[in-house]
Amino acid sequence: MKDPNNTRDTVPRRGSPLWSYVVCVTVVGVAALATSFAGLGVADLRTLVGDPLFWILAFLIVCGELKPIITPGSTETTGATVSTTFTFATLIYAGLPTALLLHAVATVATGMLRRRALHRTAFNVGQYTLSFAAAGLVLLAAGITASPTHPWTPHALDLPTMLLAGVSYFVVNLVLVNTAIALHERTSVFKTMRWNLGLQLLVHSALLGLAPLVVVAMSWSAAFVPLFVLPFIAVYINASVSVSREYQALHDGLTGLPNRKLLIMRTEEALAQARHQAERALTARGRDHEPPRRVGLFLLDLDRFKEVNDTLGHPTGDRLLQLVAHRLTHSVRPGDLVARLGGDEFAVLLPTVRDARGAREVAARLRAALNEPVRLDGMSFDLEASVGIALHPDHAPDFELLMQRADVAMYVAKENRTGVEIYSPDRDRNSPERLGRQGQLRRAIDRRELELFFQPKLYLGNGRPVGMEALLRWRHPQKGLLTPDQFLPIAEQTYLMRGITDFVVDAALTQVARWWKAGLRVQVAINASGRDLLDSALTEMIAAGLLRHEVPPRALQLEITERILMTEPAYAADTVGALAELGIPLSLDDFGTGYSSLVRLKSLPVEEIKIDASFVSRLNEAGDDAVIVRSIIDLARTLGLRSVAEGVENAETEHLLRNLGCDAGQGYHFQAPMCAAEATDWLREHVAKLEAPEGAAL
Repeated sequence: MKDPNNTRDTVPRRGSPLWSYVVCVTVVGVAALATSFAGLGVADLRTLVGDPLFWILAFLIVCGELKPIITPGSTETTGATVSTTFTFATLIYAGLPTALLLHAVATVATGMLRRRALHRTAFNVGQYTLSFAAAGLVLLAAGITASPTHPWTPHALDLPTMLLAGVSYFVVNLVLVNTAIALHERTSVFKTMRWNLGLQLLVHSALLGLAPLVVVAMSWSAAFVPLFVLPFIAVYINASVSVSREYQALHDGLTGLPNRKLLIMRTEEALAQARHQAERALTARGRDHEPPRRVGLFLLDLDRFKEVNDTLGHPTGDRLLQLVAHRLTHSVRPGDLVARLGGDEFAVLLPTVRDARGAREVAARLRAALNEPVRLDGMSFDLEASVGIALHPDHAPDFELLMQRADVAMYVAKENRTGVEIYSPDRDRNSPERLGRQGQLRRAIDRRELELFFQPKLYLGNGRPVGMEALLRWRHPQKGLLTPDQFLPIAEQTYLMRGITDFVVDAALTQVARWWKAGLRVQVAINASGRDLLDSALTEMIAAGLLRHEVPPRALQLEITERILMTEPAYAADTVGALAELGIPLSLDDFGTGYSSLVRLKSLPVEEIKIDASFVSRLNEAGDDAVIVRSIIDLARTLGLRSVAEGVENAETEHLLRNLGCDAGQGYHFQAPMCAAEATDWLREHVAKLEAPEGAAL
């Protein structure tokens, strides 16, 4: 049976309903126990002491109490005990006083050996005394009396009586225990009784049903009784195997945390309880009722965990995950559930949470626990995590949607580097419109609706072309020409990005091959996203394209944003290194927004720095932007790199940049992006400058 104190071993608060109930059951039970002892005569006691049978029974009852049968869904404190069989057999064979004496001794001995609280042991003594007393009264009502000096052995016609006695024991014990649990958990007795009732009924039917067979064996010889240990050993082994299999099926092998399957089960239980409370609140009709119950689901992802695996290896990464699991489980509230979903992603279930503010407080505590430095293999790590929060019923009615929206919030926290975010519909990219745009984009790739436009980069001193930047456009059948910011954010979070990258590389190499064959030896730059740099096949794709179109590597340039290259160095290093070995020139785009270090910048295979347009556009205004631009230009010159200003929109900005010593510029002031045909005509007009040897770009 479920133990009423399975969640804690402290004394109930004096005067509380649980305290009053425990005291009442204990007092009545001890009184019944004392009354039953009055029925034991001197001859009975001598028989108990002198008959080996009762010593064997006492030993088996104590062992049964010490080692419960743990089945799936039960624990050390909730499992059924083999002592039930032998105590019930003693009740039939030698009477109620003998059975109560042996079981009370076993209960006290178990409490002392397991160091249980005194009130808990006393309650258990009272609980079992009243339960077996109910069974004894049934036997007494049927005229069945027994004692150590006058044992009783049942016959076939006595089976209905013993069945009724067993049912009486089970029902009384069930009610006594579950009433205590209901008072402890402040819920209904009926609800606690329904928990695992079927399995409890099955197990106790087997334990009580064996008792008459034990009695028959006892009547023949005490030597037969220990033989019943063998089938119980088999039961223990099977139960242990079942529990082990259930544990493996519901827990993560590395950290021991619950897995996704158990998370779903616990979340569904919490959601069902929340809905039940909401229904009660609706029927309260203005009367006092519980405050609204919310269920919180967190998704937590470690930032830059891949760097640990890549640098120190998976064994160190696994130890780090185990440490994270330990910190998380010791940072949540009692009753909350921490689960590992896979990799470095964890989930936290709050079965009850007051509101969004309360959820944020828990999330902040989790992040604070993780932020403590970790030392492994002589190295110190600073862990950070991004947490997404979704609440029921505010954000989702069921588990799947709750998980999806917590995932959305987590990625918002990761992208914005805010640490913790609560789901907001305004930031949900999985809207119906977005999903529809995703389908249209997939068809656009298949129908060749994507195309490249080209915008020149020019030397500020003489207007000579440095190169052409390829800019992606989507010629939408209904909405016209769309710029990348209108569709690339969708692609970057899906498998579509790979197809778009394939198109851009092939289209750029196709066009540059045509220009080179026509004598227009211009360099074409394409933009590489963070997702592209995670793809090890990018270098192979470019190498195959160069070979197929018969153009040298210097004809293509890759523009990589400073933020990606600086914040994800472990992810980008392999790809950047492979591109450098291939001979592809690199350009550091949006420079000034990623807080690059000089050491890091000097080690990169970069030939060009592009000053971010946000600084260039404010050159004419009072502020520090001119100082920042001058510093970037001086840094580029010191490192032997070319400086290119983006977003040059007027002659005044061009003049200021030239005076600051900037090498080149790009923007609508010089030329708007052009389709391939227009770009070809533009290049032919500038072919003399393009082929001039002084300051040539290639």
